[in-house]
Amino acid sequence: MKNALSIDLEDWFCVYNLSGVIKREDWEKCEFRVGKSAERLLLLLKKHNIQATFFVLGWVAEKAPQLIQRIRDEGHEIACHTYSHLLLTQVNPVEFEDDLVKALEVLRRNGIENVLGFRAPSFTLVKETKWVLDILEKYGFRYDSSVVPIGFHPEYGLPDAPLAPYKITEKLYEFPLSCVEIGGKRIPICGGAYFRFFPYWFIRWGIKKCHEEGRPVVFYFHPWEIDPGQPRVKLRVDKYFRHYYNLRKNEKKLMKLLQDFEFTSIKELLGI
Repeated sequence: MKNALSIDLEDWFCVYNLSGVIKREDWEKCEFRVGKSAERLLLLLKKHNIQATFFVLGWVAEKAPQLIQRIRDEGHEIACHTYSHLLLTQVNPVEFEDDLVKALEVLRRNGIENVLGFRAPSFTLVKETKWVLDILEKYGFRYDSSVVPIGFHPEYGLPDAPLAPYKITEKLYEFPLSCVEIGGKRIPICGGAYFRFFPYWFIRWGIKKCHEEGRPVVFYFHPWEIDPGQPRVKLRVDKYFRHYYNLRKNEKKLMKLLQDFEFTSIKELLGI
């Protein structure tokens, strides 16, 4: 069974976990590293003949247009990750729409038209932010991949959401981040920090379990997660652990994943 491979194209300092010490207005002062790590990812995808979905942050596209054009030219799907990495839970609909329009305009300037997919920063499509779906429909999106169908995380999650891809509105598909159920509990096996924290055998088992249940997996990661040389900033212990754990081992782990399973873009997997 083929799975969907997605990359959230943002730099190490864009993540919400670091927002307490690196403000949005300080991004220009930070070392820009996403280009080199993204190039390594592109070479890895080419080696395995994989077309992936890149959820591109508009700010990064504006900073590195040649990188976006290379991603497009190598046959990968370009999707939207907003412009400024604003959490849906921290903005109102007007603020979100302004930011979305800005992101889409940057992509258009890079020759990217007809963007079909969206992912909310930090997966913040929750019960209180479903207003975003009307705005996505307004701008012609065909699918979202922001829902994490869990109930234990303090910042995101829709615990009653289906585990398999489904229609979240009449016009929009939802490809939720993949989880397995163990003893009545849903455990994410979809990438990111979960991929760095859990042993590889558990991730592999979880993907196979999803396949046995007849559903493909959507897997995600960030370029900074294969960049152990990124700057270290002072964080609370739990936040430090969450961001920096296993960065040195993650690229080899990712290579193993791409050898063991088949992947394609979300657009291709949904057939839209």
